[in-house]
Amino acid sequence: MPIWEAILLGIVQGLTEFLPISSTAHLLVTRQLLGHKDPKDGFTTAIQLGTLVAVLWYFRRDIVRLFFAFLLGLIPGKATNDSRLGWKIIAGTVPVVVAGFTLRGQIKEHLYTMPVMGGAAIVFAFLMWEAEVVARARVNRGDPGRNEEEITWWDAILIGLFQSLALIPGASRSGCTITAALLVGLARPTAARFSFLLSLPAIFGAGLYELYKDRDELLASPEQRLPLIVGGLTAAIVGYAAIAWLMTYLKGHTTLGFVVYRLLFGSAIILLLLTKVISA
Repeated sequence: MPIWEAILLGIVQGLTEFLPISSTAHLLVTRQLLGHKDPKDGFTTAIQLGTLVAVLWYFRRDIVRLFFAFLLGLIPGKATNDSRLGWKIIAGTVPVVVAGFTLRGQIKEHLYTMPVMGGAAIVFAFLMWEAEVVARARVNRGDPGRNEEEITWWDAILIGLFQSLALIPGASRSGCTITAALLVGLARPTAARFSFLLSLPAIFGAGLYELYKDRDELLASPEQRLPLIVGGLTAAIVGYAAIAWLMTYLKGHTTLGFVVYRLLFGSAIILLLLTKVISA
């Protein structure tokens, strides 16, 4: 893979991993347009490790605080809001781990197709729109939404179940989790923040698994390693900027702009299929 393509894919990954528009669908469409013979290879998932670096660095203080609070919470009577939040992140991660290990083969075989991605982009756009309707009605009643300390176990598990839906390419991990968080009554900034923290174990596990599984192909020689390193670094830099922008944006804006984008993106995939620019 030429270095310029690795940089381009890193930019696409960094932008779309955290914006609620689906990184997998964007990467696979971009790789098809670039003429890659196997867009579903390990590079598509392993490059997520770059965005893992981005979210780790952006939330580094929170992660350190939650980690030590989690350890302290193991001592009877020492549980705090932070330690409980750590346990809720673990509980919310369980659904995607179970679904990933039990259904991964079927998902890759049957769902990694362009019609599925186009349809998922559109269907989950309407779910996000519904979440915004619910959130706006709540705000109109004078309820700005719950903060991080008010996240319940039920909230964490439900958001985690929605995260498992993001195994469907085109659904979007952040899109699914932010949608669920808004539906259960969290404020938009809290929804985004919990979404990113919840994504850490899933991105880490998926990226390392693909890196290990396809290590012979991805790391066989400098020609294979260099594009992955360059793409990952690019994804880390762009991903950090995307997180910072989205966290600020959601303090004063809704996700309706992303709803419109997802509808256009899904429609574009269908149009490209019909015109045979890309294959199913």
